[in-house]
Amino acid sequence: MIKELEKAIGYHFHDISLLQNALTHSSYANERWHNSLLSNERLEFLGDSVLGMLVAEYLFRSFPNRPEGELTRMRADMVCETTLAAAANQIGLGTHLLLGHGEEQGGGRSRNSILADAMESVIAASFLDGGIEAALGIVSRFILVTVPVTKLHNVDYKTQLQELVQQKKNQTLTYTLTGQSGPDHDKQFDVEVSLNGRTVGAGSGSSKKRAEQEAARAAIEALFPGTL
Repeated sequence: MIKELEKAIGYHFHDISLLQNALTHSSYANERWHNSLLSNERLEFLGDSVLGMLVAEYLFRSFPNRPEGELTRMRADMVCETTLAAAANQIGLGTHLLLGHGEEQGGGRSRNSILADAMESVIAASFLDGGIEAALGIVSRFILVTVPVTKLHNVDYKTQLQELVQQKKNQTLTYTLTGQSGPDHDKQFDVEVSLNGRTVGAGSGSSKKRAEQEAARAAIEALFPGTL
């Protein structure tokens, strides 16, 4: 099955354990080894940065007449959960994931948040295995093919909030995880966003990224009514 996935990705791993790690969800690692460090969460962290850099460079070179704000929104759209989950579905990533029993029963193989995280993990694994060219190959095949040149299909509330508050000088936004609950297959994260130390919005979601977006949306509605 791993060879099938490699074929779908378009990259052959020299160290197959990196790809196996990228497919290991925290629910499986906790259930099997009682150690979340053996899951793909660390790879997801790296993959998020590698993907962001590659997409940013592509947009910078491809759209020399677009201002920074537009490029930022385009990048956010291209690395969002929806885009990454679609790329994961294109290569059938869900069928190859290692999930814990609860996550399996809860439909984790088709959950966008899990698929998006796994896609980032695969990108990181390819980067560690074959360098930036290997990662770029995957990103080019599955992410850079859908550039939102005109209308963005995903709203990045965090970027929008940042741009709004920066209309004044010396404004600092801080996102804080205030809680999490639920089983592995149905986690709920709670986040608050503060402006210069004052809480201005709160949100919840199935991932920290989603919760941050919801908190930012709530802050925009509170601070800048009628903007959305």
